[in-house]
Amino acid sequence: MKLGFLSAIVPDMSLEEVLAFAGVQGFDCVELACWPKGKAERRYAGVTHLDVAALDKDEAARINALCATHGVSISGLGYYPNPLSPDAAEAKVAVEHIRKVIAAAALLGVNQANTFIGRDWTRSVDANWPRFLEVWRPLIAYAEDQGVRVGIENCPMFFTDDEWPGGKNLAHSPAIWRRMFADIPSPNFGLNYDPSHFVWQLMDYVQVMREFGDRIFHVHAKDARLDRERLNDVGTLTTPNSYHTPKLPGLGDIEWGRFVAMLTETGYNGAVVIEVEDRAYEGPLDRRQAAIIQSGRYLRQFIA
Repeated sequence: MKLGFLSAIVPDMSLEEVLAFAGVQGFDCVELACWPKGKAERRYAGVTHLDVAALDKDEAARINALCATHGVSISGLGYYPNPLSPDAAEAKVAVEHIRKVIAAAALLGVNQANTFIGRDWTRSVDANWPRFLEVWRPLIAYAEDQGVRVGIENCPMFFTDDEWPGGKNLAHSPAIWRRMFADIPSPNFGLNYDPSHFVWQLMDYVQVMREFGDRIFHVHAKDARLDRERLNDVGTLTTPNSYHTPKLPGLGDIEWGRFVAMLTETGYNGAVVIEVEDRAYEGPLDRRQAAIIQSGRYLRQFIA
């Protein structure tokens, strides 16, 4: 396996600075944040370490040369919007940019794009399903043509009252994954698996890996801590931030030895990418860099 980090936590570093930092700290890879250039619409979004809209063969060659110089690979290109948004203009931008991310992954030879399915959070899963098929069948067909795998992160995107009751990403549970992969059975359609999202949904983050091991294309390493007293007070019908907190690996409730053991049992040999969303480590750049370094130090006891 390769250990890396998602670049979204260091928006104030250039691409070359990100790769140089990764190399100096002994990381194998980086997942590059690839939002369209512009203002961030939410926390940890809007970061552009790779402008996929402007990428051409010469720029791709320059980026690959930078990676070789610093001894760091690109694990995937990451862009996490809502392509099923009820706002037609927002959804159109998201879908078009996902296509550009897929094309850029092919041009770079990375062949891995990571994103969300999206959702109209005001409607049921069944009511979202026709639109899911309308949007994602052509996107996955395009990815197949480009030789790119698409990894869907399992974050429900349900954190605030604005996302109540359904969240902004359909692909949050095994029952929905099963249905997704049955209706779009492409070998290029899989998961960017983050165990932390199962913690606050009160689900076993290891058991499911046996069934979907061949669909795990990429892994996010983020932890989560449940506040059981708070959960007993407010219940699960409130927004999840009322009873859980994202943490660095090793500071939450995930048993990382158990998790990595199951990854190896499924035959996974890809990237494990640290995603820093621990607010205790936000602030100056050196604080965020320290969070990446600390997370890497902890995870190296499990990942050779």
